Amino acid sequence: MTFTSNEQRFLAEAGIGRLATVSPDGVVQNNPTSYRVNADGTIDIGGMRMRTSRKYRNVEAGSRVSFVVDQQVSLEPYVIRGIEIRGTAEALEDQEPPFPPQERSIIRIHPDRIISWGIDGGSFDFTSRRAE
Repeated sequence: MTFTSNEQRFLAEAGIGRLATVSPDGVVQNNPTSYRVNADGTIDIGGMRMRTSRKYRNVEAGSRVSFVVDQQVSLEPYVIRGIEIRGTAEALEDQEPPFPPQERSIIRIHPDRIISWGIDGGSFDFTSRRAE
């Protein structure tokens, strides 16, 4: 799946997202993370001790993921914008991380559904699309 130009611009500006994974015994985990959007539409999640993190182990065990990046633009008027990316993920070693001091183990998200709101200028615009 690819992102629209407005979604790409938003993701480039936002900087921090939250990655949700599920453990093999059904426990949901959600953490703030840095990220990089790759040219092919995948998203790389990095971290300082990624290899030993619960999110990494959850992905190794086969967890699907949800990754959310959002911003509150203003209170008056109330304007929010964001994007949720749902999909599969893989735990990879010896990869270039999103930021140099991070460990070379990453999580790569392969989107199969993208849901965005407020990205195209209106605070209530909402789009949702699935991979074909």
